[in-house]
Amino acid sequence: MGKKILFVDDEPNVLQSIRRQLRKEFDLDTAEGGEEALQMLNANGTYAIIVSDMRMPGMNGVEVLAQAKKDSPETVRMMLTGNADQQTAVDAVNHGDIFRFLNKPCDSDELAKAIRNGLRQHELITAEKELLEDTLRGSIKALADVLSLSNPEVFGKTTRFKNQVRQIGVGMGLADLWQYESAAMLSQIGCVTVAEDLLQRRLGGHPLADDQMAEYAAHAAIGADIVAKIPRMEGVAEAIRYQEKNFDGSGFPKDPVKGEEIPLGARLLKIVVDFDAFESTGAPSADALARIKQQAPHYDPDVLAAFEKSMQRDMAQTVVTVDIMQLTDAMVLAEDVVTSGDTLLIAKGQETALSVRRHLQNFKNKGLIGDAVKVLQRAD
Repeated sequence: MGKKILFVDDEPNVLQSIRRQLRKEFDLDTAEGGEEALQMLNANGTYAIIVSDMRMPGMNGVEVLAQAKKDSPETVRMMLTGNADQQTAVDAVNHGDIFRFLNKPCDSDELAKAIRNGLRQHELITAEKELLEDTLRGSIKALADVLSLSNPEVFGKTTRFKNQVRQIGVGMGLADLWQYESAAMLSQIGCVTVAEDLLQRRLGGHPLADDQMAEYAAHAAIGADIVAKIPRMEGVAEAIRYQEKNFDGSGFPKDPVKGEEIPLGARLLKIVVDFDAFESTGAPSADALARIKQQAPHYDPDVLAAFEKSMQRDMAQTVVTVDIMQLTDAMVLAEDVVTSGDTLLIAKGQETALSVRRHLQNFKNKGLIGDAVKVLQRAD
């Protein structure tokens, strides 16, 4: 039958009647009240449509649909009610952002037609979301791959940032991970404006004076302004803008924003960027993690806890040597790949995508690098 529909009403007889009318055509679930409906919505997370009555004990229909909008934005929301006053309709539209408002008693053919229209609306919503995510994700990855090949010292880091941000996000149970990954991939794009000597000091993990740090941190605002020009990337841009901002409000930019007012994407970026800077001094991962924990007020406590767990898993990985011709997409470089002329070719942490493999093969064929590289292998 396809996508599931959830009907919410405090009258069991009404729900039974709806089941008899529609069960042959649609896959239905029912909930006797708003609290039960939201529990089912959060537990299943796959409802295409939620149809709610208005007057119910505990939560009314407007409250149910408004919360459903927050918990499951792609779910199409409808109201089926005998309470057809104008204010109910206004509240449902304004707070629940409903797709259809239906009056009881509702003819079975009319109700079925509304459900079919709702399913088509759900298909449009999800198709647009998937297209947006896939298109943006693919474009950003292509841009990041080109940047990392042209300047591996700066942009080679972004793949490490993306992987670490994803692991934190998974550990925290975050939705829309592609937005946080995109922020990580594009986080250093403003570095093209930073003076080379200053950039090298930061890349090497050397301490910067206050004025130098302010000059370096300006790259975040520049990068954010660039990304903000891409439609629907405003949230990603703000994450980039605040990546140098500490959770306690110190750092950059110099404004009153602090704590949970800082975009979540920026809080994720802050910890992975700082960790990378500590590792760049030559410190082992365990020591870099210890330094992060020493300055805990700089980080969101939930992000710090999830990051520590993900790093413990990473540190359990082993390093194996793989022939360049045997590399696949799923591998991650464990060490920098440096040419015979001591030039950084590919930074560690880079995924061995096709463009990276071709780059390595070309330099191997020219005799400028060896036949094999070291990659990470997760322990069983």
